[in-house]
Amino acid sequence: MTSKSSDTDLTPEAVLADVSTKMDRSLDAFKRDLTQLRTGRATAALVENVTVDYYGTMTPLKQIAAITVPDSRAIMIQPWDAGSIREIEKGLMSSEMGFNPSNDGVTITVAVPQLTKERRQEMVKLLKRKIEEGKVSVRNVRRDGLETLRKLEKDKTISQDENRRAQDQLQKTTDRHTKLIDETGSAKEAEILQV
Repeated sequence: MTSKSSDTDLTPEAVLADVSTKMDRSLDAFKRDLTQLRTGRATAALVENVTVDYYGTMTPLKQIAAITVPDSRAIMIQPWDAGSIREIEKGLMSSEMGFNPSNDGVTITVAVPQLTKERRQEMVKLLKRKIEEGKVSVRNVRRDGLETLRKLEKDKTISQDENRRAQDQLQKTTDRHTKLIDETGSAKEAEILQV
């Protein structure tokens, strides 16, 4: 069995650096996901990634309209193409956020009502699902790193001791990222449940 030349260039440090970078990306994606969860306060992030059928192409709202937040209870959307108002409204109504937009022919207003107790509980369930997805993403990166380290040891590129030390470091990196996901999730849950 011949090993690829790229494998022989790998060191445990390079594997750990790559894993850490990928876990950071997973954490950033998780945080971006959380900005789209409603907390009862209006933010542009609530609607900017809602997809809209824009001339046959599903397009994120932020690419076809200006989004502003005049106060904590409303989001104003001004399409750059007035012909897309109907499609933007449809996209907003079909999103899982439960919005009921209205328009004056030029701008769309999305009222952000106070969350009901039931809706808060639904949002917390959705949050828990996103937390678990974030952790799974981090664990998948860890698994790939472990496989790479085991392959390096099997190919005699690193010793058993180097592999063991690298795996310990890998576990610490995983634990740190998992803890950050939990802390970020807890803060978001408190924000959702805040009346």
